Amino acid sequence: MTYAVIDSPLGPLTLVGTDAGELTGLYMDQQLYRPEPETFGDRDDSALPGVAEELDEYFHHGRTTFDVPMRLAGTPFQRQIWTALQAIPYGETTTYGGLATALGLKPQSARAVGLANGKNPISIIIPCHRLVGSTGNLTGYGGGIQRKQFLLDHERTAMHAEPTRRA
Repeated sequence: MTYAVIDSPLGPLTLVGTDAGELTGLYMDQQLYRPEPETFGDRDDSALPGVAEELDEYFHHGRTTFDVPMRLAGTPFQRQIWTALQAIPYGETTTYGGLATALGLKPQSARAVGLANGKNPISIIIPCHRLVGSTGNLTGYGGGIQRKQFLLDHERTAMHAEPTRRA
């Protein structure tokens, strides 16, 4: 395991990955459920250059999807939710209950969806920020509501801008 810290409009982002270059974590400062830094391995800010490049393109050049290899560690239910999050289109949102229904779960499963969403180890790339409350209000985000609002605003604004590079 190794990790790199990169700058972003959200502040420093910590990228954690395997020696084979698979991303296992993307964490913001003071993020909920952020593992202890001792578990990240050795720091090498040149590690995971493809992830850093795609994040730069997302924030500055119109990238709407990510192609980085990932290794997700979680329960089967969590991985099901994280996979479903990746199907929410760029610049759009859905509700926790809506995602539960789309997966064939009972709408009452919204809380379980929220808990799995909160444990997402690869924020931004697995777009947990695209889930909102049943009334459309922003609710819970491990990186903080301000960052969630920033990401949603960024995507909505970028959708209407002329991209310089699109994935």
